[in-house]
Amino acid sequence: MKVSVVVCTYSPEAFDHFVDAANSVLAQTHDDVELVVVVDGDETLAERVRARYGTHDAVRIHCNDENRGLSASRNVGIDLASGDVVAFMDDDAVAHPDWVERLVACYRDHDAVAAGGRMAPRWVAGEPAFLPAEFYWLVGVTHRGFPTEACEVRNTFGSNISFRREVFEEVGVFEPDLGRAGEKNLQGEETEFAARVRRQFGQGVWYDPDAVVEHKVFDYRTDPRWLFERAFWQGYSKRVMADVLPDDGEDPGGDVDEESAFLRRLAFEFGPERLRGLVRRPRRAEALQFVTLGALTATVGVGYLYATLDRLR
Repeated sequence: MKVSVVVCTYSPEAFDHFVDAANSVLAQTHDDVELVVVVDGDETLAERVRARYGTHDAVRIHCNDENRGLSASRNVGIDLASGDVVAFMDDDAVAHPDWVERLVACYRDHDAVAAGGRMAPRWVAGEPAFLPAEFYWLVGVTHRGFPTEACEVRNTFGSNISFRREVFEEVGVFEPDLGRAGEKNLQGEETEFAARVRRQFGQGVWYDPDAVVEHKVFDYRTDPRWLFERAFWQGYSKRVMADVLPDDGEDPGGDVDEESAFLRRLAFEFGPERLRGLVRRPRRAEALQFVTLGALTATVGVGYLYATLDRLR
């Protein structure tokens, strides 16, 4: 089974991190891996990529004529990919050597249409004491509350997800109205796409927690202002997604149900558990995390409400 891994990049300042990502793909234990690089509108950066990898037989390189955003760039990568499976990884992530091998095993052993794995943190600036593990998803890391055993899920993170080629032939590609593009910070393109896949194939994404990709968490991503802005846009994106997803009655509440279940666990399990821990043994770090947990949850709600009002204008 040939696997094409699409890595999109756009920032010259992040070139060294991109090299780490690309090298981790080319060092996979699986023996049939293709790296597809899409440079989003920076020809100078594309030349640096070509100088580094242009003679490598397993690498395909494309440069968009302008900055088109992450979803559109991934769609270009899908068109360029020649693999039986198309996987996606960010340019600031590093895959474990057996990542692709484990994804292939998911397809082989479970007849999956999609497969993904766990995002582990690589704390470049140190782990922030105030950030609760329930909100690690804000920094692109698998959070508390996500399954810890292999199973079928709605979707995994966009830096550790893959699909059989025929999936794109059946349901299309990523929705360009979602995903990062310029100043727009909408999120959820993988969630929306996975919802379409489930409607078409009746399956979600097979999740293997041992198929690991590490996500570099830089200092700016541990800044509270950045985290709260991202939480706001996450809530906003959920509202946009409700409009983007087709309302065909076949999958009522499909996307909302999983978020609602997570919110219920926050309200009735994780939050009370943290509060009981504070009562038994007060600690400053745990108190900060408890407060942050509530504040971030509220910020997601504000983003959703704002988007609702914004889209009624």
